[in-house]
Amino acid sequence: MTRLNDLEFHVEVEGSGPPLLLLHGFTGSVPSWDEVRSDLVRSAQVIALDLIGHGLTASPVDHRRYTLEWSARDLTALLDALGLETVDVAGYSMGGRVALHFATARPERVRRLILESASPGIEDEAERQRRIQSDEALAQRIVTRGIAAFVEEWERQPLLEPAPHVSAERRAAQHAQRLTNRPLGLANSLRGMGSGQQAPLWSSLRDLRLPVALIVGQRDARYRDIASRMRERLPAATLWSVPDAGHTVHLDQPRRFVDLVASVLGGEPDFGP
Repeated sequence: MTRLNDLEFHVEVEGSGPPLLLLHGFTGSVPSWDEVRSDLVRSAQVIALDLIGHGLTASPVDHRRYTLEWSARDLTALLDALGLETVDVAGYSMGGRVALHFATARPERVRRLILESASPGIEDEAERQRRIQSDEALAQRIVTRGIAAFVEEWERQPLLEPAPHVSAERRAAQHAQRLTNRPLGLANSLRGMGSGQQAPLWSSLRDLRLPVALIVGQRDARYRDIASRMRERLPAATLWSVPDAGHTVHLDQPRRFVDLVASVLGGEPDFGP
């Protein structure tokens, strides 16, 4: 465990090469990356951590400790603890929002940004307020009904359905990993850094000068559209739409995901504006 800003965080570091920070999605943890991590370490020193309220990391009672602003401070403290000036950052879904916020708040600490199925936030204020309300209702259900009932509900969302070719074994591993989370941690994650709580970053994208790779699944129409709009605004971005993949590209197409990340880390010519 690593203590960052007075909280205990579960952090795993392996491999050598350019440091790559992995940020999982909501309900995820370090094992969420198991399908790709052993291959990623061939190209990078992989740093994976459980975000606040997830996995083995602390789950504070006060939801105000879970904001994206606090996450940026925690990641800054992590880099300081590891003696790293800069890192490449890859974030999936909620982790992508954390990564984008970190890169916007501390661009001098991020070399390259890899966003998998991520969003800069909800622009419409009325929609944001509706999302805050729905997230609070979900948070209350998590606490009152428990993890097992919540995970069953969560996995019924069409957005999160793995691609048809994903094996029963891999689906079961993902389900088991989600069950390791604690109700309070997930509930407060929604309350502190749910999509409704995120201040929209759309207007800040043009100021983000570092290279950004946008990875989405072809089966995920919603996030394909978001990624296309992001690419139009980012000064140095590449968009990859991965066939036979949905929202969780690294689960649906792990080999392709690893190849794309390796191409970013290697600075291949097709990565650029």
